[in-house]
This record gives sequence, structure tokens and C-alpha cells, in this order.
Amino acid sequence: MSRPSRRSRGTVTVQDVARAAGVSAMTVSRVVNGGANVRETTRVAVLEAISKLNYSPNSAARSLAAGEATQIGLLYSNPSAAYLSQFLIGALAAARKAGCHLVLESCEGERADEQAEATRQFVATSVEGVILPPPLSEAAPVRAELEAAGIPWVSVAMGLPPARSLNVRIDDFAAAAAMTRHLIDLGHTRIGFIRGNPNQTSSAERYRGFVSALEDAGLDVKAMPVEQGYFTFRSGIVATERLLDRADPPSAIFASNDDMAAAAVGVAHRRGLHVPQDLSIVGFDDTSLATTIWPELTTVSQPIAAMAESALNLLLARLRERRGADSGKLEEQVLDHELIVRESSGPPRAVGGSARPAASKAAKRR
Repeated sequence: MSRPSRRSRGTVTVQDVARAAGVSAMTVSRVVNGGANVRETTRVAVLEAISKLNYSPNSAARSLAAGEATQIGLLYSNPSAAYLSQFLIGALAAARKAGCHLVLESCEGERADEQAEATRQFVATSVEGVILPPPLSEAAPVRAELEAAGIPWVSVAMGLPPARSLNVRIDDFAAAAAMTRHLIDLGHTRIGFIRGNPNQTSSAERYRGFVSALEDAGLDVKAMPVEQGYFTFRSGIVATERLLDRADPPSAIFASNDDMAAAAVGVAHRRGLHVPQDLSIVGFDDTSLATTIWPELTTVSQPIAAMAESALNLLLARLRERRGADSGKLEEQVLDHELIVRESSGPPRAVGGSARPAASKAAKRR
């Protein structure tokens, strides 16, 4: 399939997006501007149409003051639709505020040559800077092509960014440790952990935080059951099945993102287990999925939309400084996270008492 030209991108209208998503133009406008009173399924449909049609709400964007960029690219590939939805909302809102043109493109290939080719084609659209949300933020072929083309980029949620780069993240280690302490405070001493995709440093940081909290509590880390996941719902099902099939299953499961935690809740329901009375389940991210399942998930709130906005603003600032030249320094923003306690976590039956969730001092109830 041939790629749309830069000119053809500009001809896509809000009405085109509305028709593709099966909604009104007013609904598209609400989604683009981060408005409330939009169903999540509708929001996702609109964002998918925006991505597919390469629509920009600022197709007639003005040039920015002091020579700022007019075309910022967002190259994405994320297995979590809920995460991607919130990220696009933040990026679109930030682009609208800045008056720049946001060009969206997916990169679905997993092989190095596929990622490199997709990046080369994207660079050909004349983007002046690129935002890389996870997992592409850690894709070496993508970064190499951008550097070769002299295109500045900003990574999101990358635990160990290279020198001379821009990065926006939260403290995954501290966040995972806080969640693990919450489960320990509830009385859990056998906690299962579902790792995230091994190709992302955030996965390693979350596991490291989990281990650190266990060690601080004097618990045997080696005795804790751990299964590999990949940040997908399906991998969460497989990992949870393995955890619960053990001779001594855990009384709580900490999944490295909400998609896998939601999968764990589904497996528990299918097995006739009550959450949290029989099994506490907690996640990470606080995407819309966390409050659309039952029971609602205890999770770490990662400000995904705010991270997208910070990434775009960091990139624009660098482009303003030297019009695309490398500033030679690492600039990183670490945003705040929050522990959100809902109904999916409670004390194990052996501890007794109420199965209602108990919030630690650092946690917030929603």
C-alpha cells in the first residue's frame, strides 16, 4: 500500500474522521480536545480513525514563534489500546496548545529491518522532531535512523536513556516498591509477580522495585512465584494460569500493567475465585481499563497524557534552541506517580477481618 503524501495528509478533514469512526464531527472535536462525556469505546474508535487517516487537528497550523517546529511526528506501536488512547489524547491536546502539526504513524514491525524502514519512510514526511512512546522508545533501529537523519527525538518511559537525548518517565522502581509494600501491609506474604516485556527497561525497574520491597520486609524473594508477561492481555492470562496452577499459589498477584492485571481478574472469575477475598490483584498505569472491569483495580497511576504533553514540550524547546541541532546533553523529566487503592486488593483470608481494601499512608482511595 502506498503511503499518503504530505499534501494528502492535509486534505483529511474532521468529517472524514467522523465518517470513519461512525460518530459526529462534534464527537471527534471532543476527543481531540480532551473533552469529557465521551464513552471510552467511542474515544478509542475516534483515535484509531485519526491514526489510520493520519489526521491532524492543526492541518493549517501557524508557524511557531522564534522558529519553532511546525511538524512533530509521533511514531507508535503499543500492545495496550488503553495506554495508547491516553497517550494520543495528551499528545493531541499538547499539539493544539502549541500550535504545531502532529503527524501520527504506526510502526508495527518487530524486526530491526522493518523498524528501520518504517522510520526512514516517516522521516521522509519532513517531520522536524519525533516522539517515541514505549516500546519504540527503546527500539535501537528507530533511534539509529533518526540520529542518522539528524532528527531530534524524545523517548517516553525509558528507564536508561542514552546520552544527548530527551526522556520523560516516572520512577518505576519507587512506584513498584510502593505497590508491593501495600500488599505486604495488607498481610500478604506470598505475592506472585507478572513481569512486563523484557525489551523495556521499565519492566526491569518494576521488578527491581518489587524485589526491593520484599527484601526490606524480610521476605524470601526466591519463594515468590514470578511469571513472564509482555504487557498484553493474552500474556496476562497465560501468566496467571501458571501462577494459580502452582501447588502453593499466591494470595496476591502484582501485574506489571493494567492489561495483564485485568486478564488476571478474568482468570480468577473463571476459576470461581473472589477478588479480593480469595485473591488480591493489582496493576500498573491506571488506564481507563482499571475502572471498567469489576472489581476496579488497585493500581499505580502513571500520568500518561501528561507524559505525552511533557515529551512534546521538551522536543519543541530543543528545536527552539538550535533548530534541530544536538544540544549534547541528556534532559529528563521525571513525573509524579500515585498509588490508587480500589476494590481489587484486600487482606488474605488467613489474616482475617474485612476483605475491603486498606490504604497505606502513601495511597489514595478512588
